[in-house]
Amino acid sequence: MSDENIYIEQRQKKAEEIRKKGGSPYPQNIRPTHTAGEILAECGNLKGPELEKLQKTFAVAGRLLFLRSFGKAAFLKVADYTGKIQIYIEKQIVGEEQFELFKSLDVGDFVWVSGTLFRTKTDELTIKATQIKLAAKSIRPLPEKWHGLQDIETRYRQRYVDLIVTPEVRETFVKRSKALQIIREFFCARNYLEVETPMMHPIPGGAAAKPFVTHHNKLDMQLYLRIAPELYLKRLVVGGLERVFEVGRNFRNEGISTQHNPEFTMLEFYQAYATYEDLMKLTEELLGELAMRITGETAVEYQGEKIQFKAPFARYTMHEAVKKFAKTDAETDPAKLSPVKLVEIFEEKVESQLIQPTFITQFPTEVSPLARKNDAHPEFADRFELFICGREIANGFNELNDPKDQAERFKAQVEALHKGNEEAMHFDEDYVRALEVGLPPTAGEGIGIDRLVMLLTNSASIRDVILFPQLKTKEGS
Repeated sequence: MSDENIYIEQRQKKAEEIRKKGGSPYPQNIRPTHTAGEILAECGNLKGPELEKLQKTFAVAGRLLFLRSFGKAAFLKVADYTGKIQIYIEKQIVGEEQFELFKSLDVGDFVWVSGTLFRTKTDELTIKATQIKLAAKSIRPLPEKWHGLQDIETRYRQRYVDLIVTPEVRETFVKRSKALQIIREFFCARNYLEVETPMMHPIPGGAAAKPFVTHHNKLDMQLYLRIAPELYLKRLVVGGLERVFEVGRNFRNEGISTQHNPEFTMLEFYQAYATYEDLMKLTEELLGELAMRITGETAVEYQGEKIQFKAPFARYTMHEAVKKFAKTDAETDPAKLSPVKLVEIFEEKVESQLIQPTFITQFPTEVSPLARKNDAHPEFADRFELFICGREIANGFNELNDPKDQAERFKAQVEALHKGNEEAMHFDEDYVRALEVGLPPTAGEGIGIDRLVMLLTNSASIRDVILFPQLKTKEGS
């Protein structure tokens, strides 16, 4: 029997002993009066004599993370969602029965402790326990030293353990939540309306990607998990909701890497009577505010690079970028390249060099099926992408609102689909109908939330910023 199984068996026996005595290892009605964070905020600056004068009882509940016993007394560390606090328990104070209960506790158990505050000889703010209860028994022991666990996939598979024992991981997801809150505040302050659009689509669209396919039994119809909400959001602009945004999950049946997860979060927003230039400025404002409020400054450390989110960001047309960053020769002269070849060379030779925030504009119309053609140069679309640290963070453009032009581009996509391009779009007849009703001049943009949070939290992999990233099923699990 492994050491872990021995510990599990011992803990199971302790749980059974509690049941035999008429108690429960999983009681209800556990009521803390304070969190660890509240106690530290309220009393963290008080000296020992001042704490004694308080004559106030504090009750906290949390997971037992540390225990050091001295026979008839012990020090504990208990953590809740706001932080950690030290507990001192003494047999003479809590009595025989409660001290016996304490002795049956294991690291990982949830406990409830009530008592008064004092400072130890090392000046640490501590609760002197007068009562202690088991709040929930932990059967499976926590790893003693998480850094000793070499298999990083275990951290992703057992995120519930990772969050307990790795404070940096917890902080990453606190920052992610804060970033989403800031994004919502940012757009609501500019009179955007947050909306929700379908996650299951009868026709995949809104981006070039291979979709996940599912089936609705009652309706007996094939459906696709959305690869982008774009076409539905633009339908709302047609309907008069002139500023809309959505934060939601997208699904793409593609590869998995440090930058790709098949299920990911996107921000998409659309504004009538705006141009892609307006959205570039808006993006600079948004990212600058996020950096400042999440990290405290506009210059953010990421994997050894100092990324400056202060506007203005660098701007190049795709031709200019290829000419500047790719080694130009007869075969890579931007002026002589086909649209598809231009994009290929950009992706192969230029993207990885765009470390600081950089807007790339004038994408070929041929690879921009939903973007409006430039009036002066119709071979290019009024479109931009934002690159940071060699990866795409945002994609925006003036929306194509000519129904005839859109129908023709859909037909070209369908032809590509029939020739084996699994990422090509289908013909969306209803969307063309919506454009025929009338879409005002509109600009729209999508920003990858996961990649953005990677930058703001100095996370090397997308799996580090997704609570439960997609992993291959482990044999025997």
